Amino acid sequence: MAGKSQVCKIARLQSLFYRDCKMSNEGLINIHSVIPFSKINGPGNRMVIFFQGCNKRCPGCFNPNTHHFETVNLYSPEAIFKKHPVNGIDGITVSGGEPFLQHDGLLKLLKAAKEMYGLSTIVYTGLTYNELEERPDYLSCLSFIDALVDGRYEESKKEKTLLARGSTNQRFYFFSSRYTEADFYMAGKIEFIIGKNGIVTKTGFSNIGIRIN
Repeated sequence: MAGKSQVCKIARLQSLFYRDCKMSNEGLINIHSVIPFSKINGPGNRMVIFFQGCNKRCPGCFNPNTHHFETVNLYSPEAIFKKHPVNGIDGITVSGGEPFLQHDGLLKLLKAAKEMYGLSTIVYTGLTYNELEERPDYLSCLSFIDALVDGRYEESKKEKTLLARGSTNQRFYFFSSRYTEADFYMAGKIEFIIGKNGIVTKTGFSNIGIRIN
């Protein structure tokens, strides 16, 4: 029999789950952060949008602060693009967290990027493509995705080349002719971005572990 503290914890987690579902239905997205301009997270100049909340919690994940399901920033797609202009941007890269846990908001974001701004779209998910196929509501997003990178991060299979993925089990799927896998070889594995406020943001994929003497 569960103790009082355990029951309270379970009730709180259930409350968070239903709240997040409601937010998704209202078209708001729980966003961890946005990098307005990156050259590491996919081909060209990209805006990177990190969704908040992930139930995979892969050991060694590059973005562990995106795992919890507490509300961080609630944005509509329109508000994201208003706050972060797309001038000089080739497309958006959506990561997390797990984007498909907020599939309603993800769909609206991808549609806005495509139809309103003519941007390319790349999505990183911890789900496999086979798992996505089991959910029609997830599959609806694929019509607005140029490239999908699937699968959990597996630290024992860390990607050691400059291919833009965390581990070698992750696969690329292309739903348009815009990109090929060759386009996902980046100039580096990580990127340090200094914001106007002086805050340094580290983004990218698993470190290669090169030693500089």
